[in-house]
Amino acid sequence: MKKNFTFLLALSFLVIAMTGCNKGSKSGALKSGVAEKVYVAPGEHDKFYAFISGGFSGQLAVYGLPSGRLFKVIPVFSVDAEKAYGFNEETKPLLNTSHGFIPWDDAHHPDISQTNGELDGRWIFINGNNTPRIARISLKTFETAEILEIPNSAGNHSSCFVTENTEYVVAGTRFSVPIPQRDMPIKDYKGNFKGALSFISVDPKDGNMSIAFQILMPGFNYDLSHPGRNKSHGWFFFTTYNTEEANSLLEVNASQNDKDYIAAVNWKKAEEYIKAGKFKTMPANFAHNVYSETNHSATSTMEKEVKVLDPAECPGLVYFLPTPKSPHGCDVDPSGEYIVGSGKLAAALTVHSFTKILKAIEDKKFDGNAYGIPILKYDDIVAGVVEQPGLGPLHTEFDDKGNAYTTFFISSEVVKWKLGTWEVLDRKPCFYSVGHLMIPGGNSRKPFGKYLVAMNKITKDRYLPTGPEMCQSAQLYDISGDKMELLLDFPTIGEPHYAAGCPAELLEANSQKFYKLDENKHPYATKSEADTKVVREGNNVHVYMTMIRSHFSPDNIEGIKVGDKVFFHITNLEQDFDVPHGFGMIGAQNSELLIMPGQTETLVYEPKQVGVWPFYCTDFCSALHQEMQGYMRVSAPGSNVPLKWSLDGE
Repeated sequence: MKKNFTFLLALSFLVIAMTGCNKGSKSGALKSGVAEKVYVAPGEHDKFYAFISGGFSGQLAVYGLPSGRLFKVIPVFSVDAEKAYGFNEETKPLLNTSHGFIPWDDAHHPDISQTNGELDGRWIFINGNNTPRIARISLKTFETAEILEIPNSAGNHSSCFVTENTEYVVAGTRFSVPIPQRDMPIKDYKGNFKGALSFISVDPKDGNMSIAFQILMPGFNYDLSHPGRNKSHGWFFFTTYNTEEANSLLEVNASQNDKDYIAAVNWKKAEEYIKAGKFKTMPANFAHNVYSETNHSATSTMEKEVKVLDPAECPGLVYFLPTPKSPHGCDVDPSGEYIVGSGKLAAALTVHSFTKILKAIEDKKFDGNAYGIPILKYDDIVAGVVEQPGLGPLHTEFDDKGNAYTTFFISSEVVKWKLGTWEVLDRKPCFYSVGHLMIPGGNSRKPFGKYLVAMNKITKDRYLPTGPEMCQSAQLYDISGDKMELLLDFPTIGEPHYAAGCPAELLEANSQKFYKLDENKHPYATKSEADTKVVREGNNVHVYMTMIRSHFSPDNIEGIKVGDKVFFHITNLEQDFDVPHGFGMIGAQNSELLIMPGQTETLVYEPKQVGVWPFYCTDFCSALHQEMQGYMRVSAPGSNVPLKWSLDGE
């Protein structure tokens, strides 16, 4: 078996070498006239938003389709000096965890909130893979509103995906670990390590999240997941690999079994067990961080317990669907009938039937069990197989015409095939190794079958060289016709894993233009220049400052001493769209502030040297932007220079 795997791995590298040698060619990739299909004229808007994960950047990027233009990078799990995210006092709590302040994470899979199985444009959720977390981003402000840490989890990869009415955001663990965590030999992995599947409830009014329950699963690796929809609403599906429960050299030792599993979870049944009190309460320690749009500040609260269900003690909660081989992607079509399992090492795509799954459960068509979880018989649940579709299948999305599209990492292509007949209809190259793909609405009952975005892992020869590190790439295909057409390459930030997309008209009208000053409840907000002041409290000095085109108030401050801690509480008095102001201070050991109209932010400055130090606006705001500056005089410790401030220098 190890020899077969080694041969397959060698073949994979050979295919990559053969298919990669000419894919940087400038001829033949695009037809003439394609440029007009992605051209968005000055002053016109793109038809779709694409929210593409930043991978190891920890952020979420907003692009327009079809132009491929980058509009914004939303800070989520990593500090961002441009926006002072994680640097100002208001957002630092968002990055708090049970491990302390964590300034980085690995952001993978965004998913947009839904109502009745269709995108509703309220929020987008994304997972932090390294320190397990789920973030909720407001699609009104395009800012991170909440981050919830996930206990009993490690490698939060099969996350985060949203049920049809946003009842739950669901998160699975890639790495199984001792639960509860404890010191034990790694060699004792098998039978002792566990994987937790977390169901996070979402308040339908304000979106606030809480862990409703966790399901404690066998110690496999849980790779990707998707919710049931339509007829399979109430279920959730997770791919697994490493059913061997190996703990080293997984590329060989976790590739022995001919079939691994898709775990089918009946979350409606889980709700029944929770209501009946069939859960155990487990001590835990995890952070719940929430940002308020009224006081412009985040708070961090440590939660102390979770409800846990054991599927071995809860009949009907979980079933295993045998799926070849080391399945990665797990995707559900808009009807909810078909569950596609993409085995990374399989020669075909396996499609399970939800109708057959229910029938097999009813007829008890079981092929044994794994840790008390019934294994359904493969032949009784398979709807069909897509034969010889390509090499290294990963992920599948769906259009509005009954077609499916799957990425193939090794043969580096997108393949279009027909649901129900399993016939391959078309294939197009992706020019180096492709991972995820996205069709706007493709993870819902209502896909918008106009565009497909493929997210590539390797892009050498496709762009101007920039040293050893090249940008990673997305590619845009038109899928409105019978044949796919490659329209555009565009670079992406970080490593794009997954994306979510929606029509622009779903979000444009609700996008917030500014914060109303009279609704600003920040405890240090200063709503007029008449109220600006500087207050000393021991070694802490609070500067209540305002900014407006084109000056600060106050703009001259004296009486600060080395050893003081100066809190600049700065309010942007503008009440006009797109007039942010910045604040940069020489010697500040954090970042600038970038403050939106009507918003208040706080920068902490601890002067280390005596002198007169300037500060200025960092965001060009008017013809007199250069004049928007001020000075802070810093004196020696023990100095008797009185505390004073002014607007006009007097």
